[in-house]
Amino acid sequence: MPESPLPFPVPGEPAPSAVARLRELGPVIPIELPGNVGVWAVTTHAAVAEVLAQDSKLFTRNPKHWSALHNGGVPSDWPMRPLVEGDHLQVKDGADHRRLRGLLSRAFTPSRVEMLTPRIEETVTELLDDVAAAGDGVDLVSAFTEPLPISVICELFGVPGPERSQIRSWSNVLISHTSTGEQAAAANGALLAFLAELVDRKRRDPGDDLTTELVRAHDEGDRLSDAELVSALWLMLIAGHETTVHLLGQAIVALCTHPEQRALAMAGNRWPQVVEETLRNRTSVIASPFRYATADAMLAGVRIPAGDALLLCYGATGTDTEQYGPAADRFDIMREQTGHLAFGYGPHFCIGAPLARLEGRIALSALFTRLPDLRLAIDADHIPYSPSFITYGPLTLPVSLA
Repeated sequence: MPESPLPFPVPGEPAPSAVARLRELGPVIPIELPGNVGVWAVTTHAAVAEVLAQDSKLFTRNPKHWSALHNGGVPSDWPMRPLVEGDHLQVKDGADHRRLRGLLSRAFTPSRVEMLTPRIEETVTELLDDVAAAGDGVDLVSAFTEPLPISVICELFGVPGPERSQIRSWSNVLISHTSTGEQAAAANGALLAFLAELVDRKRRDPGDDLTTELVRAHDEGDRLSDAELVSALWLMLIAGHETTVHLLGQAIVALCTHPEQRALAMAGNRWPQVVEETLRNRTSVIASPFRYATADAMLAGVRIPAGDALLLCYGATGTDTEQYGPAADRFDIMREQTGHLAFGYGPHFCIGAPLARLEGRIALSALFTRLPDLRLAIDADHIPYSPSFITYGPLTLPVSLA
């Protein structure tokens, strides 16, 4: 283990390589994030699982327990502050977390998610019509992997079509580790203002969407505060599309660079396996900020002082040879899935997991059925990826159709 914190991320180093490098140094490593903010990187499957097993107990999502956030250790203009502060589901534990999760989970019950199938299929068909019309050189990110998840989550929450691209722009700024504090604060302020206006709009003109349901829950009782209402929308709209955009992109790259796996998927209609192996081997969530130690703790043999922050490096867990064997790096849809951590587990298990899986299965099946000769138009090593150590996926994906 290094004696002093290692800088993370390193400019020019792909995020998956960076977390894998940290994993080789140890299961719990001190690192320094941009802005000179020190945290612990938790890198192995076993160590991350150990933290999750103590979620809401020894380790918490509530930032009030992060000493550096309150004693000056974290700069006031730190770009990641909007992600770790607020009043949303991801920074709550215990009864508050269960109350908010109970409200939001209405959108993601198995029956409600399955009811979205026809609309997802319709949207996929429309997008693929445009992809086919554009022809060789079309960018699948801007034409397919971005608009599908954005469309689905925005329809669920009643965001009109013309306003959806702006949500993606704000999300990109908030997730990127290259954003300045000023840029992140401006994007966050604009997004919160938009959501407050959306709430007012749904109050005046209710619709058949989850925002209207949340407004109704707020107005008819004391279960949801004003701040919680807007923050819930903030989290659902960002998390509800960001990771699925990259899940689709990562799966497309994997299948285009592993033709034998693509052939297996197409021959056996193995799209659920494609989704699960992508989640394991190429998860779009590289790291999750943050958990905080509520008391002095031992984690994988390392002492974590109370008040310290932990960065859970999910991107390192899926290729951990201790968990998945010597061929952990290999993309293999026929692999027996023993339980990856891409969606976490425990009380903070990803509430949108059923929807992400459904979108992945439908989108990938339709794409490769409609365009069986699809191939990358550039070398895979030249694909640009998102400048973020939180989520990771292709920024552009030019392809040839035949």
